[in-house]
Amino acid sequence: MKRNIKIILEYDGTNYHGWQSQSGSGRATIQETLEQALKELTGEDVKTYASGRTDAGVHAMGHVANFRTESCIPSEAWAPALNHLLPDDIRVLSSEDVPEDFHARYSSTGKIYRYVILNRHAPSALHRSRAWLIDRKLNLNAMRRAAGVLIGKHDFSAFRSSACGAKTPVRKLSAVTIMKRGDFVEILLEADAFLMHMARNIVGTLVGVGLGRYTMEAVKQMLLSCDRSKAGRTAPACGLYLVKVLYRE
Repeated sequence: MKRNIKIILEYDGTNYHGWQSQSGSGRATIQETLEQALKELTGEDVKTYASGRTDAGVHAMGHVANFRTESCIPSEAWAPALNHLLPDDIRVLSSEDVPEDFHARYSSTGKIYRYVILNRHAPSALHRSRAWLIDRKLNLNAMRRAAGVLIGKHDFSAFRSSACGAKTPVRKLSAVTIMKRGDFVEILLEADAFLMHMARNIVGTLVGVGLGRYTMEAVKQMLLSCDRSKAGRTAPACGLYLVKVLYRE
């Protein structure tokens, strides 16, 4: 009988074309790299199931995946064994046996993303692929007020990619928290699920508010329009981190 193994991944997405395996990109994906390591470890052609896709260049602190295997490797040994085979920019933080019906995506009840902005004039050598440089001062109070109109259950069509294949654009955004730490502005977003580019489009719009381009009322009208062309730009992938995937106890 096959076991169902859950793992939590941390990775720097700079060198990868996102999570999902795909042909023709010319760049490795997290899924391909992980499945290659699993095959080397077990000799099996293991299919992994993730809590969701991430875009090229997006990072993760708590991306969840599961896979089924006939291997007898102890549950706690998967993480160190895989880390021995994976490149240094992908780490398995934990591993455990889970019930047969657990699915990293379909069992999830929500996700938390963090977006990091470097808000100073000078660019950074250290954070160039891990934060979005905004060289003008942001009005954080205006951004917080505008974020408030997005909280709740809404049709987020104005904030999703035209390539998004989700069956419904309705999502429940339960929290948006904006904090400043030194030169960095961090935006935490929590929702029951995210549409394609939804987090990045919300951040890009809020940055527009912080720069004085949009008002809180304008953001409200963007949401009501359900028209992607009415909302702000898509924030770069480099500043986005999948922090945590939520599950029922």
